[in-house]
Amino acid sequence: MDNNKVMIVGTGNVGASIAYALINQRTAVNEIVLTDIIAKDAEGEAMDLRDALAVAPSYVKISNGTYKDAKDCDVVVITAGAAQKPGETRMQLLKKNVNILKGMIEQIMDSGFDGIFLIVTNPMDVLTYFACKFSGLPTERVIGSGTVLDSARLRQRLASYLNVNPKSVHAYQVGEHGDTEVSLYSLADVGGQRVTDLLSRDVLNGISDYVRNEAYEIIEKKGATYYGIADCVVQILNSILNDEMRVLPVSSYDGFSGTCFGWPSVVGREGVVRRLDIKITEQEGLDLQKSINALQKAIKSVKIKA
Repeated sequence: MDNNKVMIVGTGNVGASIAYALINQRTAVNEIVLTDIIAKDAEGEAMDLRDALAVAPSYVKISNGTYKDAKDCDVVVITAGAAQKPGETRMQLLKKNVNILKGMIEQIMDSGFDGIFLIVTNPMDVLTYFACKFSGLPTERVIGSGTVLDSARLRQRLASYLNVNPKSVHAYQVGEHGDTEVSLYSLADVGGQRVTDLLSRDVLNGISDYVRNEAYEIIEKKGATYYGIADCVVQILNSILNDEMRVLPVSSYDGFSGTCFGWPSVVGREGVVRRLDIKITEQEGLDLQKSINALQKAIKSVKIKA
């Protein structure tokens, strides 16, 4: 389609932050359409964002609209749904958000949309799975934000211990974006130095616990997380629209397990070009299987309203 037009569904903290991040970076996006169940909220955000265009580093056409405007969009980013409350797990959101998602996807597909879905709403992996089912699109064109944010948190935390720039840390968090996610320390390195040679197992376990639980701490302190995920979504959008073929741990359909989960994958204009075949340790494999089991259980628990 190549309009480089993006729709953001949901203009709460996450959706608005994604739009704000897009206009404050040089990206391939030419047009942003905001839509929300509260139409005046989407309109207000569009007005506020347009006010920044005279001084922002890039020019982007910004408007508010409806699901019908998805027909010529390249990517629809879904952030709408019930928000995670303090003390609530992402999985507890599932029953509320899967039926909200179904209604949104059906209306978007009715517009004639034939692009890529990028799912951000939690529980993101399970909703990515159901977005595949509801949309009928090829699975490579239904992507979840995966563990891109979790991996960024892992890199940041490792960098703080090693006194290096987080951009110089190569490490992946994989599996569910949630309580069962797994740190792949066997593959983590800084400039070719193995992280496992630089930090003790106790320190690494502590870092994993911190990364897994940081979202809960942020939600407890300020009510929601949105800046980190916004920049991560921009990175995914850049890789899609520029056909960058960047390796990102996005969530996509895995035929072996029948689930969607975060895993290093090549991301380009066609969506997920391929999920990488990487060797991990036996323990990491066992931990990943626990994560997959939790996702399979969650998928089976869902009762879809007709």
